[in-house]
Amino acid sequence: MNDSGQPTLDQIEDRFVELVAGWLFRDEADRWAARRVMEDGLVWDDLSWWALNRLYGIDLPADERGGYPHDDEQVRAWLTELRKRRAM
Repeated sequence: MNDSGQPTLDQIEDRFVELVAGWLFRDEADRWAARRVMEDGLVWDDLSWWALNRLYGIDLPADERGGYPHDDEQVRAWLTELRKRRAM
């Protein structure tokens, strides 16, 4: 985190890595991102905002049978996209 307590892009990417590896539950990632998205006074670059908004709501159920609108494959694709966009 930077001096203001705002997570860095590295820390946001780490949440994706932890999700993909199974070290972090979806509800934990959602709560972590929600605190940052809702916090006033933080200024985000476009890529960080994009990534945070992928994590925020990641635990929402698809329907009453369970599952998620964005499955694990989609989360891996977001991580790949984040890394690609960072390299530009």
